[in-house]
Amino acid sequence: MAREFARRTFLTAAGGAVTAAAVGTPAHASDDARDAGTAHELVDVQLLNITDLHGYLQAAPGSTAVITGAGGRTYTVGGVGYLAAHLKRLRDGRRNSLFFAPGDLFSGWEFDAESLADEPTVEALNRLGLDFATAGNHEFDKSPAFLTAHMENGVPFPRVGEDDAFPDSTGRRFRGADFRYYSANMVWSRTGRTVLPPYNIEWVDAGKGRRLPIGFIHLTAVGTDTGSTSYQPALSSLDEITTANRRAAELKARGVNAIVLSMHDGAVAGSDFTTGSNPSGPAYDLALKVSPDIDAIVTGHWHCRFAMMVPDPEGVPRPFVEAGCHGQLVNEINLRLDPRTGKVVRALTTTTNHPNTRDIAPDRELQQVADYWEGYAARRARTPIGRQTASFTRVRDDSGESTMGDLAADWALWAGRQPLGPMNDGNDQPNTPAELALIVTAPQVGQSVINHDLPHDTASGGTVTFGQAWNALGYGDPVLTVTVTGRQLHDALEQQWTHAADGSLRFAPLAVSRNVRYAFDATGPAGDRVDPADVLVDGRRLDLSRRYRLAATAYTLLGADGFTAFAGFREPVRHVRDFESFVAFVRRHKVIAPAARDRVTVRNAAAPAARLGEISTPRAALGAQGAAAGSRTEAAQLARAGNAGRGFRVPC
Repeated sequence: MAREFARRTFLTAAGGAVTAAAVGTPAHASDDARDAGTAHELVDVQLLNITDLHGYLQAAPGSTAVITGAGGRTYTVGGVGYLAAHLKRLRDGRRNSLFFAPGDLFSGWEFDAESLADEPTVEALNRLGLDFATAGNHEFDKSPAFLTAHMENGVPFPRVGEDDAFPDSTGRRFRGADFRYYSANMVWSRTGRTVLPPYNIEWVDAGKGRRLPIGFIHLTAVGTDTGSTSYQPALSSLDEITTANRRAAELKARGVNAIVLSMHDGAVAGSDFTTGSNPSGPAYDLALKVSPDIDAIVTGHWHCRFAMMVPDPEGVPRPFVEAGCHGQLVNEINLRLDPRTGKVVRALTTTTNHPNTRDIAPDRELQQVADYWEGYAARRARTPIGRQTASFTRVRDDSGESTMGDLAADWALWAGRQPLGPMNDGNDQPNTPAELALIVTAPQVGQSVINHDLPHDTASGGTVTFGQAWNALGYGDPVLTVTVTGRQLHDALEQQWTHAADGSLRFAPLAVSRNVRYAFDATGPAGDRVDPADVLVDGRRLDLSRRYRLAATAYTLLGADGFTAFAGFREPVRHVRDFESFVAFVRRHKVIAPAARDRVTVRNAAAPAARLGEISTPRAALGAQGAAAGSRTEAAQLARAGNAGRGFRVPC
């Protein structure tokens, strides 16, 4: 029947016009689909999607701003102003067009969005006409309630104009998203209930007053609940294939015969965004196995770019796509539905990745939105939030101690003692305060939470601005307070020293909070440099058998920067993200002063056999297709993926 439809009723002139207007090259389910632009006897549905915008409203950052298409041709891409113009062209004349995204739209990595609670991103997406979205891992970077109550419904969290609820480009306070988020596999651990609705059903116009349903199942990357930035102790993630098959069966039982899977998990498939070659990754493995009732699979998370057809378990091709990141591409899938059954005529399916090029006039309204928030963020960055009496620097003495490291450890202790906010519903343990804190100031692998010094500005009397504090410390990781043993604390102190392949001694200093003192023997071998008797917490010797409440970044506690001693920590409680928390710390204290560097003592430093160890600088992390990290958050995520021993580093 598909071949008959293609020969007899498709308007090939219209199909040619659609292809000519696009820069991308379509992937086809069959030869019949090549001439299929629209049909009198079938119902045409256009599906448009973007992924992993991460709040980049002005442009794609760094090397992600240039992508490669067919024949090695390159394109400069990015920016919501240009995205709006391309979307308008793609939608033009289409009766049934849906626009959605498989995750990581907000919890942005761009200061303009990130420092304003990602409300700029939501305003832009509202104006772009986004219909719905899958929750990605970064949508859980604050809390489930922040996603549903604030981002979706506009409830302030908690202080208007300081934490969020900023005036938008029209002067109105943030009101939330005009679209909804979904996830079928993020659940509350204690009840098994989904955090968000698992799927949505959209109805398309079939003509003559008829409507046909299309079901969209949504999956969030497995492990989101235990990722460093999205760590949520009260949540769990379910198996992707089992969940998708279950929800597909539910939709079929409800009479939905056209089903799309939108998943925030991805794959890699070559460097040409117009096609796909040699695919691999969890989303590709799923595509080969998941229910044949699913007619298309839209992916994200890996920041890759491909548009291809992959056979389902019965050997029938279906679209398998990913639209890059940072506003690089718009993916288009064209479905043809049988008007009697609502089923997708798979043989006539096409998909195309369209580059969001910057060689056209941007949409004026969306560009004004991006410019407004850029100016707002710049003004906020200059806002005074406190004062410092002298400079804080990362310059280390022989013990590895620095004034910036001490400040970071004192901040972490303060953060781990704070009450939980009104929307911090991702915890399921009592908020028992921290007794001490540790911060890795120069990890041998991974990203340091300390980014910059805080130099004293004499002209302003030592004013600390919002932007200085925000940029000095953090990459979007929360502080966790966890229960560990004294033995684990001692082992972590020993893990500061390791041997490199060439036999040299490496040193990854830990900063300790103001209530901790310890000594190490510069002549001792790695693994035997710290006597537990020389470790004092609140003036008392470390008890190896006692349990302590420790505050540290999730990144460190999960072993991402090489410290494995904390594995098996218990009773985790998640606190505020690092840069937001550090800004609050400076505000609360009003005046910050460098502490004396007397927390770490080096024994036998002058002995002939003394070795302090070499502090190494980790290499810059590269992402999905060789692109350098676009932000410190991405750099941390890349480093963690690399530490896990993967041959391919998932950016987020």
